[in-house]
Amino acid sequence: MDFVSLDFETANYKRNSACSIALTVVRQNRIVDEFYSLINPQAPFKRRNIQIHGITPEDVANAPTFAELWPHISPLFAPNKLIVAHNATFDCSVLKNTLSSYDIVNPTFLVLDTLKTSRSYFKNFENHKLNTVCDQLKIQLHNHHNALDDSLACANILLYQLQKFGAADISKFIKSFK
Repeated sequence: MDFVSLDFETANYKRNSACSIALTVVRQNRIVDEFYSLINPQAPFKRRNIQIHGITPEDVANAPTFAELWPHISPLFAPNKLIVAHNATFDCSVLKNTLSSYDIVNPTFLVLDTLKTSRSYFKNFENHKLNTVCDQLKIQLHNHHNALDDSLACANILLYQLQKFGAADISKFIKSFK
């Protein structure tokens, strides 16, 4: 299966305040590339968000805006491309709201949420947070809330599920996102 795992961190509680992004590219069930960038959200940071991910305004002062970054990553979000995220509702909302804040047309693509697949496949887990699922499946997650580590962990969760349950069963979770 080919897909791109996505993770955002935000500067504050607003869904248009992306301050980092990571993408993990999977081709034929193998991780083949990774992308990470800080993003200047052009928005204020909340202390709670900084406590969660450790990114400060000083860290992003010279980082590109999302509008500057988008031309480089937008080909990954084409109509037949599969984007995977753990809690895809959050990450897709950040993408949509951030694009909207720059008057960039939101792309249509396929999306799969490993939070939902984990809830379906692993009903006995205490919860289905990214770190819990990784612990239970023995998937490494070195720095939770680092977008690259989270994106890589999400990709590995889906790869585990593909191996255990098969692509045909997992395909029922794929939805179109617009």
